[in-house]
Amino acid sequence: MSYEPRIVGFLCNWCAYSAADLAGMSRISYPSTIRIVRLMCSGRVDPVIVVDTLAKGADGVLIAGCRPGDCHYLEGNLNAEVKIKMLKRLIAKTGFNPDRLRLEWIPASGGNLFAEVVTNFTNQLSSLGPSPLAGDNPDQSILERLMAVRDTVADVRLRELVGKERQVTEKENMYGERILAEEFERRLNGYIDDEFERHIILRLVKDQPSSIKDLSERLKLSPDKVLRHISVMRRKNLVAVNSIEGRSPLYTALEVG
Repeated sequence: MSYEPRIVGFLCNWCAYSAADLAGMSRISYPSTIRIVRLMCSGRVDPVIVVDTLAKGADGVLIAGCRPGDCHYLEGNLNAEVKIKMLKRLIAKTGFNPDRLRLEWIPASGGNLFAEVVTNFTNQLSSLGPSPLAGDNPDQSILERLMAVRDTVADVRLRELVGKERQVTEKENMYGERILAEEFERRLNGYIDDEFERHIILRLVKDQPSSIKDLSERLKLSPDKVLRHISVMRRKNLVAVNSIEGRSPLYTALEVG
């Protein structure tokens, strides 16, 4: 029996979903690999839900919305673009192929385009093979890292930063200042990397108290960087010293109420 990918599609009500509806009414042929979730706007796609969908074994996730300039909510699709760009960057750190996540602009009149996108994505996923998280024995290493991605994108401050990207790079503040897009992206990427690494550490020490050296070796990070992360997490009451082994403190995660 040949492998048939399972795709979950989050489609904007006004454009991509209408295009899918048009493809059906026009009897345009495309693979029956997609299961559609209808949303009012692609900007309403929550990265946490996307991660959960992939973690539960979907072979791919398609997010489709209105073309830039055509969004019924003005900038919802542009916000989606920023979020998915961030999410793909994080997913690439887990060993999970970020090409399993796809963003497309499909107008309401694009029945043929919708069928073409689904066909192309299905072929791409077929060449990649089943998701490493599908079936009864998902890759636990990838799953653990993907859950750290989930923790990262759920961070309130990160959500606020991502939501303000276009505002702070395209508009001047009250002092006539504007942050260059390249500088904002550099700072945002640094914050994302730090938060992801901290959430990985938090998951590791929750399962087993660990030293700075142990964490450094497991994560392939410098001891100085791990120590910096631990210091930040201690100030936030996320980790504490569990015991001392030799001269090395072993850190463990604290329960957060």
